[in-house]
Amino acid sequence: MTPLELAAPMLALPRAAKRITALLTDLGLCVFSVWLAYYLRLGEFVSLSGNALWAVGGSVVLALPIFVVSGLYRAIFRYSGWPAVVTVARAVGIYGLLYASIFTAIGINDVPRTVGLIQPILLLLFVGASRVLVRVWLGDRYRSIIKQAARPKVLIYGAGSAGRHLASALANSPEMQVLGFLDDAPRLQNEVLNGLRIYNPADLAALVPALNVSNVLLAVPSASRKRRNEILAHIRSAHVSVRTLPSLSDIAQGRVSVSDLRELDIDDLLGREPVSPDMGLLTKNIKGKVVLVTGAGGSIGGELCRQILEAAPSRLLLVEQSEFALYAIQQELEQKLQGTAHLLVPLLASVQDLDRMMQIMSVWRPQTIYHAAAYKHVPLVEHNPAEGLRNNVFGTLHTAQAAVACGVSDFVLISTDKAVRPTNVMGASKRLAEMVLQALAAEQASPSVTQFTMVRFGNVLGSSGSVVPKFRQQLRDGGPITLTHPEITRYFMTIPEAAQLVIQSGALARGGDVFVLDMGEPVRIMDLAKRMVELSGLSVRDEVDSEGDIDIQITGLRPGEKLFEELLIGDNPEPTSHPRIMRAREAFIPWDQIIAELGKLDQSLKANDIDQVRQQLQQLVSGYKPSDGIADWVYLEQLPHKNESWS
Repeated sequence: MTPLELAAPMLALPRAAKRITALLTDLGLCVFSVWLAYYLRLGEFVSLSGNALWAVGGSVVLALPIFVVSGLYRAIFRYSGWPAVVTVARAVGIYGLLYASIFTAIGINDVPRTVGLIQPILLLLFVGASRVLVRVWLGDRYRSIIKQAARPKVLIYGAGSAGRHLASALANSPEMQVLGFLDDAPRLQNEVLNGLRIYNPADLAALVPALNVSNVLLAVPSASRKRRNEILAHIRSAHVSVRTLPSLSDIAQGRVSVSDLRELDIDDLLGREPVSPDMGLLTKNIKGKVVLVTGAGGSIGGELCRQILEAAPSRLLLVEQSEFALYAIQQELEQKLQGTAHLLVPLLASVQDLDRMMQIMSVWRPQTIYHAAAYKHVPLVEHNPAEGLRNNVFGTLHTAQAAVACGVSDFVLISTDKAVRPTNVMGASKRLAEMVLQALAAEQASPSVTQFTMVRFGNVLGSSGSVVPKFRQQLRDGGPITLTHPEITRYFMTIPEAAQLVIQSGALARGGDVFVLDMGEPVRIMDLAKRMVELSGLSVRDEVDSEGDIDIQITGLRPGEKLFEELLIGDNPEPTSHPRIMRAREAFIPWDQIIAELGKLDQSLKANDIDQVRQQLQQLVSGYKPSDGIADWVYLEQLPHKNESWS
């Protein structure tokens, strides 16, 4: 048994037993120091008999009472520091004076007088050393025990291969203490696996307080999305934090460790099964081609770049007006490419600059363009409508015109469900951008030079401005979670799935198509917020539970914000060969007419005549009904009497 293992039973002794042990140890040191003092004086070992027993008895009778009175046995040795050493020195000093007075100054027959001097010095060294040794031996072990006891206690959901590997990885981890497994298989329940009991998941609510469980680790990487959501729904009621392992492919490569554990995937909160991509569609417009992505540093643009690289383009042009965003995505992609980083061309440019876009396209002659550059934050665009329209409408127009002039084969616009019967400038600007491309597609001679495609979908989970990162940060800060309306509902899709479907939609294009992605069932944001709170091991503070951990505060709808979003203007979507992609039939204005109207709109924007801009948008975009008054900051600041302000 190692010294550290011996320390555990010593620490487990009651306080009285520890004091008696210390006292007996000091008694032994008194005897040993007398015997050693004789050796140092005489140069030979002698038996402690005859008058030598007086030296032993005197040491014990004097030392132990002095040590008791001095408080040497009240100290907690594992915490002993400099004050304890001073106490030992003082006690032994008093003892030494008395001992030397008797055996050196007065003298005892057959007891060398120098023993009265040597023995107290030896006793000081031995008693002091014993305290230091105990501090090192028991103190380190005690701190180790305390540290281990403070580790979060976890249960692993899944006693399969992944669960067993995870338990092994955590066996000596200073970060977590595994208490057992949870598994649905009745034949495994109540069995013991590698020293850990397998519990019934139905007992989780009772196990959490009984075992002081703080986390459940999901180790079911092969489970379907539906099954994972059933598991999560059950765990939510137990109020424990949930962490999960990576994908099954990662585990197959043997990468199961503590560092692999992470927060729940956004996919787990989405609650639907992904559809495997059609590799033929993914590579059709990319493999071996020059591809350009605008807004390459954004959430969707960045993910498009990652997916495009997987499809092996000959060159990828990254167009972005934000220097930092362009640098960040370039660095990330170069790490993936390693020796083939020359495939990337990072280009600082604004899509509103027709000359710059013409220059870029004429030099590299891209065959496919994914136009993701846009201002998409509804309240910000509502407060800055002129810039929103310039970027979203005229940026799309100029990029499309440059694409036609330079012979680009395929042009895909990333649109939004907010373009359907919009109540805000952002949605109206995206619908107008769609109409520009529809008109331009119809204007081209057949066969068309450039096939224009628009892909319309709802919110993407985890993107910049998305509620999920915002809610997570608010949870880390201890709340409250802020929500604009208790009934606000949105369609959601993960960023990787959205990017894959955008690429596949472009491959299905016939020219002028408006594709709508199947977003599944709409999600009530209040339910999403509650789910995130509960899966973090916390509870919502409300009328039912006034002692809950996290408040959810309703702040009110922001300018231009809708309660519900739609994906279709009409009701006649056509299916495509892909189960998640539908083709919509949307009306548009002919090219000659729309280009004339855009000229008028441009003049109104230059004058920042927001009243006129709103009227023109309502004439151009069918169904556009502003839900609020004008929120443009510049316009409001110029009013002679500002009767209202927006926040």
